Amino acid sequence: MRTRRANLLLFFSLLASSPLLALSSGPPYSCDASDPSTKTYAFCKASLPIEQRVQDLVSRLNLNEKISQLGDDSPAIPRLGVPAFKWWTEALHGMAYGGKGSIHWSFSGIFKATSFPQVITTAASFNPQLWYKIGEAISTEARGIYNNGQLEGLTLWGPNVNLFRDPRWGRGQETPGEDPLHASKYATMYIRGLQGDSFEGGQAKALKTSACCKHFTAYDLEKWGSASRYTFNAVVTAQDLEDTFQPPFKSCVQDGHASCLMCPFNRVNGVAPCGDYNFLTKIAKEQWGLDGYIASDCDAVGVMVGMYAGTPENASAVALKAGMDVDCGTHLQKYSASALGKKMITEADIDRALRNQFAIRMRLGLFDGNPLQQQKYGSIGKDKVCAKEHQDLALQAALEGIVLLKNTANILPLSKAKVSSLAVIGPNANNASILIGNYQGPPCISVTPLDALRNYVSDTKYVAGCSSTACNSGIAINQAAQLASSLDYVVLFMGLSLDQEREDFDRSDLLLPGSQQDLITNVAKVAKNPVILVLLCGGPVDVSFAKTNPKIGAILWAGYPGQAGGPAIAQVLFGEYNPGGKLPVTWYPKDYTTQVPMTNMNMRADSATKYPGRTYRFYQGETVFPFGYGLSYSNYSHEFVSTAKTTLKLQGLKTSPATNLYEINQIRSKECQNLNFKTTVKVTNHGSTQGRKPVLLFLRWPNETNGRPRKQLIDFTSVLLKAGETAQVGFAVSPCEHLSRATKEGKRVIDTGSHFLMVEEKEIEITVA
Repeated sequence: MRTRRANLLLFFSLLASSPLLALSSGPPYSCDASDPSTKTYAFCKASLPIEQRVQDLVSRLNLNEKISQLGDDSPAIPRLGVPAFKWWTEALHGMAYGGKGSIHWSFSGIFKATSFPQVITTAASFNPQLWYKIGEAISTEARGIYNNGQLEGLTLWGPNVNLFRDPRWGRGQETPGEDPLHASKYATMYIRGLQGDSFEGGQAKALKTSACCKHFTAYDLEKWGSASRYTFNAVVTAQDLEDTFQPPFKSCVQDGHASCLMCPFNRVNGVAPCGDYNFLTKIAKEQWGLDGYIASDCDAVGVMVGMYAGTPENASAVALKAGMDVDCGTHLQKYSASALGKKMITEADIDRALRNQFAIRMRLGLFDGNPLQQQKYGSIGKDKVCAKEHQDLALQAALEGIVLLKNTANILPLSKAKVSSLAVIGPNANNASILIGNYQGPPCISVTPLDALRNYVSDTKYVAGCSSTACNSGIAINQAAQLASSLDYVVLFMGLSLDQEREDFDRSDLLLPGSQQDLITNVAKVAKNPVILVLLCGGPVDVSFAKTNPKIGAILWAGYPGQAGGPAIAQVLFGEYNPGGKLPVTWYPKDYTTQVPMTNMNMRADSATKYPGRTYRFYQGETVFPFGYGLSYSNYSHEFVSTAKTTLKLQGLKTSPATNLYEINQIRSKECQNLNFKTTVKVTNHGSTQGRKPVLLFLRWPNETNGRPRKQLIDFTSVLLKAGETAQVGFAVSPCEHLSRATKEGKRVIDTGSHFLMVEEKEIEITVA
């Protein structure tokens, strides 16, 4: 079935070209200073603690009013001057279509917003500063749209920090990739930017916008074979939960201070997360300290009726008792009164949800009077939407996210002076919408790769080769080959689109669709020079044929690079930008999909069943391209120049004399802090071109027994180096976090003996005694 979210995304996408929605007179808010009753309400007194204000407001509501607020479309309470509020607003990589709170696009007001690269592309930059700036820019545009009266909610449902566990997952493009540390750091920086916090994280209570990390937890399957996200039971080990699925959400809460988590449709070990008291209350709220609310995915409470809860009233009760606060849907609004009448819930359960809801609205300043007159963000106008600095940032993000996968004989960069004619071929070359990815809004600009390349080579000719990325109709291989043979250079734009990977749709294989491979190889065979292949796709594809074909000189992966993707690709091809992106996911060979059922959630390899494992941390097999891979027009060298400690002495208790393990929960926090040390890596750019270099610090163990990862990313940064320049990059290592691993029981432990810090080909040994 199509979800309400999918239907609304389609509906709002149609509005991009039609000014159907009129501007309102201004942003919705409570506690109007011109209303005499405002002075009588404690909830309107900004000088009081939020907890006291929330309690006052909730105490004034009658039961019907309380229940009405439990859905994502919360109606107004006119007698108290409380306007309607729409909780569901999408902002994954820019203000987007979809969601009842999302933008009322209008040609008489704001009808475009900056469309940054899809998350998987931005993640390839490995640049935390960039992620923070993107979050800042999106929240600024959200406030500008809100202040212009075109937005009814400031609760932005993103980021998506589920791990890209399986390469076929249709929504993997929305995520930072397959590594838990990488996803955790992305989440932290993006949230800080969205919520108005500092880059370092000042834990500000006031919110610029509210960020929501989704989908908590172990959600990464849409529709594969007979398995559907609405009924799938993800069987996950305690070990995998601890070191793979949970860390990004823990970082959302503890490091990013996200004000929301969203629970998904599926079950985890037989229990629906939206009805799991252990996940929502004990872990998220009590252990991690979530200061905010928990929302369901859209209609997830209703889905629980048939999958888990039995009756509508029981689904409502299970969700509220578990700790869920906002139902994306109408289920709680419809059935909570009946559940209350049957004594399945109490009014106190409803009050708790409302306290969490209204606390967010107050932290957003929506109960402090007219935001245009009194508040920190009231001066942000519509001129900040599609502002030049945001569009420049979108270009920077696209440039930093492009990954150079092959460059035989340095065919790239091309020279404008030496390329007299250019053939551009492929279904992805002349379609700007493909650049954007899903959960998108109307971009400020639309420039196809073809149009961008015409700015570099006047004699540029184009043949699609096939009518769409499916490449099963309108196939014109002979026409494409004829063009390729007649011009100096050839650039092919191939890959995937939302027809092959999206929400509610997983891939069945890792091949390029239809006749794309035939088109590429036939064009390459007759071209005068080795051709250049540009791949636009979120998930990995097996392009082994192109990797080994000498007639294919270069391969670029650009993901879905957003509104500036066309110019960014052209700048890289012609050497105006030196590529430095690194793959945030493993690119597997095509046989992987026949070996590994998508429904098998196990991360670790199992030799007994010939199960190869998942992601670079555990996969035991050949790759097309590994995680962290990416070439440059420069050559770089790396060297460890100093490490404060190479031997660590722990004072904690071992689990037993035979195991040589230290349990983290047996080591006092002060002792953990005393173990921390710094290591410094010297990085030199030996090329003739300035380049941005991601520096990735890994940990490896001497062996992979007891479920140890093959290696594990423990930190990274990005450094800009001029030609010939050297920089020293410092990393802070926290052994209790970075040198620990998860046992089968889900406990964090540190092994005694050798551990190795690695940067590229260099490593240094750290001994734990």
